[in-house]
Amino acid sequence: MRHVRELLNTQNPVWSLKPQDSVFEALKILSDHDVGALMVMDEGKLVGILSERDYTRKIALAGKASKETLVSDIMTAKVLTVDAHTRAEDCMALMSQKKIRHLPVVDGDKVLGMISIRDLLDEIISEQEATISQLQSYIAS
Repeated sequence: MRHVRELLNTQNPVWSLKPQDSVFEALKILSDHDVGALMVMDEGKLVGILSERDYTRKIALAGKASKETLVSDIMTAKVLTVDAHTRAEDCMALMSQKKIRHLPVVDGDKVLGMISIRDLLDEIISEQEATISQLQSYIAS
């Protein structure tokens, strides 16, 4: 499997928001860009992550209003990150162990992007298809 750096090259832009934005605005960005999580950035620094899971557990089920609640009130502040040299299978193991679906990719304090479980599944499927193709070619020759 490839390193995260190679998977980031094929990704869409990473969407983010500020801690002082409303949860309603976050939902709009999630919906508009069909993503499951957003990085929360403050003056260029990663300070949290906001996922659909944060919304469902901390707003919808708690009976709070998304227009009046700030992102900082419900974001996950302790963010697990990986660097660009992390292998895709190590990301998958970490996601499975911690029961998360998104991992920001950083280089020191600089955010490079975010990898999702979907990105990793696409990578696995692509590798399996290549292996099958190679085996079929080998058998046919």
